[in-house]
Amino acid sequence: MAKRILFRAHGGPEVLEYVDYTPAEPGPQQVRVRNHAIGLNFIDTYFRSGLYAPPALPSGLGSEGAGIVEAVGSEVSRFKVGDRVAYGSGPLGAYSEVHVLPEANLVKLPEGISFEQAAAVMLKGLTVQYLFRQTYELKGGETVLFHAAAGGVGLLACQWAKALGVKLIGTVSSPAKAALAKSLGAWETIDYSHEDVAKRVLELTDGKKVPVVYDGVGKDTWLTSLDSLAPRGLMVSFGNASGAVDGVNLGILSAKGSLYVTRPTLASYANNAENLQAMANDLFGMITSGKLKIEIGARYSLADAAKAQTELAARHTTGSTVLLP
Repeated sequence: MAKRILFRAHGGPEVLEYVDYTPAEPGPQQVRVRNHAIGLNFIDTYFRSGLYAPPALPSGLGSEGAGIVEAVGSEVSRFKVGDRVAYGSGPLGAYSEVHVLPEANLVKLPEGISFEQAAAVMLKGLTVQYLFRQTYELKGGETVLFHAAAGGVGLLACQWAKALGVKLIGTVSSPAKAALAKSLGAWETIDYSHEDVAKRVLELTDGKKVPVVYDGVGKDTWLTSLDSLAPRGLMVSFGNASGAVDGVNLGILSAKGSLYVTRPTLASYANNAENLQAMANDLFGMITSGKLKIEIGARYSLADAAKAQTELAARHTTGSTVLLP
């Protein structure tokens, strides 16, 4: 027997149950991992609330973790029992002591990176990897806008941007978060609680605005993001922390300067084992070289997953949060 988090209906954190279950045996191309640490992410709240639909209810939750391989299927060739591994793209069910997932979704974890670091960084770090190295390939010298710069993804973005020679303007909600973002590499910050973001971007860029905006907030920042873009700039909407962007009139893109918009997801970039491992190697290289420091702001027991999600949704967390089985 093992423990996991389960939910039987959509709703708030109160729908999460901590239950006993019997872990499945891995199928031919599956691996069973004994989790040592589990990542907490905003997307988990989307599945719980029903914004994103899980395959069926009742359902497990969570898509990110790290641990030790404890069983492999008959056709698995890349991993063996005892290997250190990490994953960041599901399937759902990572909020568990033991998780069974496809071999193609796992990466090998270098000895120099801890399980907590890996669980804290896989989804967020791979997100920054595709945003900065693939969706809009930053070369260095650019000035960009990144929303929620003191969040888990944002703090990695601040560091990665600095390593690339990019001036990152980060939006934050308090002086403390501004100080944190700047300490980790943000060039400038804008406190959206009392500053006009688009106006400040215009001032900081001497009227040029930015070629790309990375927006994981969604509904509340959509227009601000468009107003911060230079003509023919790219709006990268990669999250819905404030709710989904909807009812968009495409004419607004032409009115604001023939803008581009994309709604990427990690799954479209890490779409096979080879691409996933290559992206992870890039990420792990940034960590082992010291260019990325993994800030774990809080640790909760797996049994306290509901409390952890409540704190995350209330913007009371900084950096990454991990759950410990």
